[in-house]
Amino acid sequence: MPMRTECKHYESRTYANGDAVRKCNLDLAPEAPWRCPDECARYERRLADVAWVHGSAITPPTPEEVPGLDDGSAAAVLDEAEAIVNAIGFDLMAEIEAEQNKKRRWWRRKK
Repeated sequence: MPMRTECKHYESRTYANGDAVRKCNLDLAPEAPWRCPDECARYERRLADVAWVHGSAITPPTPEEVPGLDDGSAAAVLDEAEAIVNAIGFDLMAEIEAEQNKKRRWWRRKK
């Protein structure tokens, strides 16, 4: 099933450079921006566009589906990429925290 743009949890954002993001805010569409799950348990039809800012630009078309999307491999690749990015993020945060702790202790005596 294509992305359900009328779903309450669907988000589309276009940036100044022309790049566009289409996603499920609940991260339940592993094949975004191409497809939502056929029977999504959290699908809720959007009832109103309260407090939204609508721009005058036309949203770029959804990119073509990648080859092999039907066999489920696309979701597996995206899951693996997400795991790699998350692992790097946690390592980076640990390094930054260690550097900040070193800077805070500059006044203590060395043992």
